[in-house]
Amino acid sequence: MDSFSINVTYTAQTGVRTRFAPSPTGQMHVGGIRTALYAWLFALQHGGEFILRIEDTDKSREIEGSIGHIMESLKWLGIKWSEGIDVGGAFGPYLQSERLDIYLKYAHKLITDGHAYPDPYTEEEVQAFREAAEAEKRPFLYRDHRPTTMQEWDGKAPLRFKVPEIKRYEWNDLIRGTMSAGEEALDDFILIKSDGFPTYNFAHVVDDYEMKITHIMRGEEFISSTPKFLSLYDALGIQRPEIATMPVILGAEGTKKLGKRDGAKDILDYRSEGYLPEAMRNFLALLGWHPTGDEEKLSTEDLFREFKIERVQKSGAQFDEQKLLHLNREWMRDLSPEEYVERGNLVAHLGLGEDAVPTLLKLVPILKERAHTYQEAWDMLIGELASIFKAPELQKESLLAKEPAEGAGSTKAHLEAVLGLMKSLHEEQDADAVKAVLMPYADGISKENGGRGAALWPLRYALSGAERSPDPFTLISILGKGESISRIQTALGILG
Repeated sequence: MDSFSINVTYTAQTGVRTRFAPSPTGQMHVGGIRTALYAWLFALQHGGEFILRIEDTDKSREIEGSIGHIMESLKWLGIKWSEGIDVGGAFGPYLQSERLDIYLKYAHKLITDGHAYPDPYTEEEVQAFREAAEAEKRPFLYRDHRPTTMQEWDGKAPLRFKVPEIKRYEWNDLIRGTMSAGEEALDDFILIKSDGFPTYNFAHVVDDYEMKITHIMRGEEFISSTPKFLSLYDALGIQRPEIATMPVILGAEGTKKLGKRDGAKDILDYRSEGYLPEAMRNFLALLGWHPTGDEEKLSTEDLFREFKIERVQKSGAQFDEQKLLHLNREWMRDLSPEEYVERGNLVAHLGLGEDAVPTLLKLVPILKERAHTYQEAWDMLIGELASIFKAPELQKESLLAKEPAEGAGSTKAHLEAVLGLMKSLHEEQDADAVKAVLMPYADGISKENGGRGAALWPLRYALSGAERSPDPFTLISILGKGESISRIQTALGILG
């Protein structure tokens, strides 16, 4: 179990402040959560602060319950914020819809300085401009239609940013190095919509400045908009934060961005499927970053020590579900039997009482060997291992499946012989001890008479009632001497 406890004291002494600022529009996918993880690790390493802010200015897309879902996703993975939603802090509120007066203050500053103006056009007129540009095979730029006379803004019309200077912008990215874009990336964009809410392009710049964010981790979809952000920083006369652009997460084929068709899921779906948070956190960290050594199973302490933003790759990171399954099984194998039962909530999943715990503890080695997730463990417990908790209904045909045609009655004789040998066992006996008592008898059956399978098959079936189950020695060690004898006697009764 990853028991590392973050004991870093959040402080502004280093000046490092990162944030995760999702929109409450539905699911939390691996890309967004990975960005939060990197920002969190970076802040911790520098003794800084990690802030959770919710960008809810697009009310048409907001989904009820999404904010709680975001917080639950982060908490499940152990990503803790020191400031923000439900925690508070000196730079709140941390819900954008509650910060409208702050955006208005900056909007009026831009108007006063000549960097913002009310949009005088209707949607139909803008669409006509767009169609004309398309007909002339040139890019549509709103700045080409910028009005010469600026009206006074009454708050009802959209407010647009007036790009102060058309030039080539250059900036440094902590992961990708020097980047640049020409004037084609600059245009007059909307700052505040007609409904009074700011756009993302405006609000996040204001919020990051107000909240003293020093480092921004973001996806590569924001690269094309970066010149707009930079021109807004310049117009407001505020310092730019450092930017780190995350590599895109690719699907299993490694050729396109991971999407729903490629198996992209909400992060809490992995919890429902029985993945451990420490395994998921480990896997997410490796999606685009690698440690200095070859070890890939990394605890939170390892990540805290090893993570370096300079080692995040530029190219896309392939989502390898087999790697995730492997890591999860390794983390599950590290759990003690008691932890395994408790964290998998096995008693509740089987609908059993606490008196089933001793038996479940005996089953843990079998589950660890084969189950990659708790979902697989649950399926085993209600499938091939279900008879451990309830005596199976046996079929005579299955008991006789290995009996030679010329050996009528041999199956019954073998079970009777095994029953006699079992009397020497203790009630609680491990599988090796059981095997040492029973195997010599099974090995003594000749190939002409069916070999060892002639005794072991009906024994295993009598104990489990299943064609696929653990070996009979393991079953006896789990069921105990008394229950095992009872099931063998039931099988003998069926044979007549």
